[in-house]
Amino acid sequence: MEGKRTRFQSESQPQSVILLTKIKEFTRALLADLTNGRSPLILIDRFRSYCTLSNSNCFCASDLPCGKELLTLRRKSHAHRLAVMLRVMLIVQKLLQENKHSSKRDIYYTYPSVFLDQSVVDQAINDICILMQCSRHNLNVVSAGNGLIMGWIRFSEGERIFDCISSPNTAHPVPVHVEEVQDIISLAQYILVVEKESVFQRLANDQFCNANHCIVITGRGYPDIPTRRFLRLLVENLCLPAYCLVDCDPYGFDILTTYRFGSMQMAYDTKHLRVPEIQWLGAFPSDSERYFVPNQCLLPLTAEDKRKVEAMLLRCYLEREVPQWS
Repeated sequence: MEGKRTRFQSESQPQSVILLTKIKEFTRALLADLTNGRSPLILIDRFRSYCTLSNSNCFCASDLPCGKELLTLRRKSHAHRLAVMLRVMLIVQKLLQENKHSSKRDIYYTYPSVFLDQSVVDQAINDICILMQCSRHNLNVVSAGNGLIMGWIRFSEGERIFDCISSPNTAHPVPVHVEEVQDIISLAQYILVVEKESVFQRLANDQFCNANHCIVITGRGYPDIPTRRFLRLLVENLCLPAYCLVDCDPYGFDILTTYRFGSMQMAYDTKHLRVPEIQWLGAFPSDSERYFVPNQCLLPLTAEDKRKVEAMLLRCYLEREVPQWS
């Protein structure tokens, strides 16, 4: 039992109707197996956002499956995972039927004694997206939203108007329902993504957007899904160059690669979340030698930093990209 690879978009039916049909077909097939005394076998595509084989010719951040995972009721851990997935699927079905939205956190608190942990709900939502061949927002599951935006842009989200142009140095929240964003008007010449809210606020206090016709975005650290989707939308629609300013440390670099290549957790939806055009603004690790920065001005790598670097070096896209970025 697995999701059919059919085109999700349909001119004759809304996405919610198609999804509700898929959910019914999935549960009916599951019940048919149980009724006939068979243990259901559920195949879930496995994805990866980068390859750990340095000699492979993979396409990093690919949204193509790289294998399948088999779930069966004969294994206790799989049975619980399936039970959680069906519970979440029931909630999603109701959200779609009533045209309502919910956060992952709200879903967790619906059955906390069953779900036990938020990460279990996260996995169930990802499993459902993979089985149903859809993105998370198609399930009417939304993030609370953590990103901020300012600059020379105006747009609407449903009935809400975001008029950043009237006060370009004032922070506005990144819209949660990115699929509803429309009427985008911009006088910007480029998009600047900054890692930290403190840097974002410093730019706002310095009236940065008065002197620079740009759009400034921050994900406040690792970017959430709405921030990544919104950035992708702006780059696609405005055809503007995008630059990313992060700390020159392993975590800053990892945040940069999340924007550019995608993340492992959301690898199945990478094509809607990554911005391969984004450019690293620096500072680069090589700058310390190039500009003779004194050692006392540098922070040594901690043991955790070194473990982070070692894990990142296994990503094959670094072999291709690092020479261009340094």
